[in-house]
Amino acid sequence: MVSRTSMGCVSRTTKLKKLFRRTLALLFAATSWMSIFQATVLSQAPGESVEDPLSAARVSESVIEGSSDEDVMDSRWNLPLPTLGGKQFWTDHRWWYGWRVQYNKMADSWRLLDPSSVRRAWGTKEAMLAELAKIQADNEKSHTEPSDVVVLLHGLMRSASSMKPIQTAIDERYASRDSDRKEPRSNKVPAVVLFTYSSTRESITSHAEALREVVEHLPGRPRLRFVGHSLGNIVLRTAISQWRSQGDPTFALDRMERVVMLGPPNQGSSFAKTLGQLGLFETITGHSGMQLGPSWNEFAESLDRPPCPFAVIAGDLSPLRIRNPFLKGPSDGVVTIEEAKLEGMDEFITVPVLHSFLMRDSTCVQTTVDYLFEDDAGDGHAATEPDTKP
Repeated sequence: MVSRTSMGCVSRTTKLKKLFRRTLALLFAATSWMSIFQATVLSQAPGESVEDPLSAARVSESVIEGSSDEDVMDSRWNLPLPTLGGKQFWTDHRWWYGWRVQYNKMADSWRLLDPSSVRRAWGTKEAMLAELAKIQADNEKSHTEPSDVVVLLHGLMRSASSMKPIQTAIDERYASRDSDRKEPRSNKVPAVVLFTYSSTRESITSHAEALREVVEHLPGRPRLRFVGHSLGNIVLRTAISQWRSQGDPTFALDRMERVVMLGPPNQGSSFAKTLGQLGLFETITGHSGMQLGPSWNEFAESLDRPPCPFAVIAGDLSPLRIRNPFLKGPSDGVVTIEEAKLEGMDEFITVPVLHSFLMRDSTCVQTTVDYLFEDDAGDGHAATEPDTKP
């Protein structure tokens, strides 16, 4: 016989669970609307309408339909306008010394951004590539092809700007050396690509295809280094698998030198599996979020490991006595230590840092840069002979 006290406890527990789920749903909804607000309203330049962010793209497409590339560039619709660089609605498909060709799946529209994220043109992909080709032809002699490129990949519901602390650390590392030598920056200084992709708008497969386009069309044939945060690592692993199964025309796999994975859900995300039971989860995180959780077992078959030395840096909040009740074992609040591990890793490092701050924590950033250029002799390229002078 069940006592009234026991029944009351069960009833209160059930109510608390329902309240928690509703609160969690509202939190995700608020996050989603904030992401949409930032991408559609804050990214609009003065004079641009925000009532229907897709209508302007459709108008532009209708204006340039059937026109030549030259006509497109002269169209009054292609006015220079500042942007936020992409955020959650745009994906990079080309990169050339800061110039980027991006695609918006929702608007089915392409645009060309300059290194300051000012939109210089928009229309079809062919038109944007043609315009980029003109810029390359006019400025080719002003650039020296880099011998090394570092590609930074942000995580789910984040943007490329979240990876800027790592870019800054790389720039400072080489800026100080150039200052000491009093010589101009050379092609030995790595170029840094902040890869932008609409993490919540398309599948991981689509993100990986876009990454491959960017890498395969980089200037020259530079050595490649990658740093990924969370989902960014899964995008990279998918791209590696695609190169191996579909062909690698520019030998990107042979040119990969080092990879650093920050908080990677290499074994899927049990947290995403739990949240996937909420209807709002897929609405907010898109197909990519579902692939990390409920669809992981099927999707994991399409992943591969880096063909070069790689390190995993995972957050462990155990020393801080912080624990996510939905996760088993030590974690960074989102990804457990066991989920971050990947067979073949060269180094595995744990730090007491939350998942969302791994790419901003000074220790993580320094460890990342040190590992990326561990074979660097101090002048921007691989060491030949060690310095034996006292």
